[in-house]
Amino acid sequence: MKLLTFVALTFLALSVSAQDPQLSPNAPQDRPITAEADQLAAFEAAIAPHVAEAKRTYPEARRKFIAGLPKGQSFFITTRLRDGTGAFEQVFIAVRSIEEGEIRGKIWSDINTVRGYRFGDEHRFPESDMIDWLITHPDGSEEGNFVGKFLDAYRGD
Repeated sequence: MKLLTFVALTFLALSVSAQDPQLSPNAPQDRPITAEADQLAAFEAAIAPHVAEAKRTYPEARRKFIAGLPKGQSFFITTRLRDGTGAFEQVFIAVRSIEEGEIRGKIWSDINTVRGYRFGDEHRFPESDMIDWLITHPDGSEEGNFVGKFLDAYRGD
C-alpha cells in the first residue's frame, strides 16, 4: 500500500545562506503526517475549506511578495511533489520569483516519501498548483498557513 506524506505545514528549517529564507529560531517546527492511500479522500475533504481560503487570500500575499517583503520576512508556497510511483508529498517552497503564472524557488522541507527531490533543490511549478501560502516574520509569527494550522488541530496537537 502506498504511503502519502502530508506535512503539517507549521514549519521547518534554519536559513542556510544570506539568500535563503530568514526564519526566527522560535518559528514553529514542521511535523510530517503520513497517511495510507485509503485515507486520501477524507484528508482532501478535511483540508478543502482551508485550501480555498489560501487561494482566496493568495492574490494579496502575492502582491506583498512582488512589492518586496520587509527585511526578515520570507514567502513560502505549499505545493505537492509527485514521483513516478504515484506518491506525493506536500512541501514548502521558499519563493524566489513569481512570473507569468510560474512560481520558482527552493524546496524548503525535508523529503520523506517522494523520490528524486531533496531539501534545497530548485523547483518551479504553475501558480495553480499552490495549496497554501505562508509569510514568516522575524518574531516567529506568520501570515497565512491556513492548511498547516488546520493540520495541527486535525492531528490533535
